[in-house]
Amino acid sequence: MAGVLRKQLLDTSRGRIVTLLQEGALTADDIATRIGVTRSAVRSQITGMERDGLVRNVGKRPGTTRPSYVYELTPEVEQLLSKAYVPLLTQLVAVFAEALPTGKVERLLRRSGKALAIELSRGKRPAGTLKSRVAAASDMMNEYLGAVTHVEANGEIIIRGTGCPLAALTGKHRGVCLAMESFLSEIVGIDVRECCERSDRPRCCFEIRGHAQRRRPAATERRTGPPPRERE
Repeated sequence: MAGVLRKQLLDTSRGRIVTLLQEGALTADDIATRIGVTRSAVRSQITGMERDGLVRNVGKRPGTTRPSYVYELTPEVEQLLSKAYVPLLTQLVAVFAEALPTGKVERLLRRSGKALAIELSRGKRPAGTLKSRVAAASDMMNEYLGAVTHVEANGEIIIRGTGCPLAALTGKHRGVCLAMESFLSEIVGIDVRECCERSDRPRCCFEIRGHAQRRRPAATERRTGPPPRERE
């Protein structure tokens, strides 16, 4: 199914250009010849793809009358197209779960979630009210982690998702949800508790608990280096 969806997504003009550029850098003339369209049509697509951060100009190639610009995929797009991340991460978590006690695996995943939050926020927690910080945390999940979440506030504050960006793992390892729990706790500044659905179609759910709790120290007061090592 994943292969079929990927093929459908790439079976467009832009998609065909992306597929060609996965093989290496090309000029607009190279691309036009390979996919059987005019150079001007390719140039139009390339202009939009440059604007959207999908491709970048990496130099010029000498031509018979004038040099041609050479384009390649941006690193971000190459990462998105990789099929290796999910299988490797799944195996890593499985190996940890088999080799280590459950509590230690969960602590390691929590540390990973916190470290990810510090990296993505550049060590600076969002300012403002609790509600605005929760909204910022939800936006960060959506922008950087591929989630689709929204904030509900009806007596409780909850970040709820229509799906899960780590669905391949969350049904097997609750610790992955705990990693995201720690991620959000670090961003929001107070304790967050996961209430995720780990069914056939996992869905994110995080409750912001203890609204009256004292806010955690500001980012400038937090450790910015690597976390202390776990005791064996």
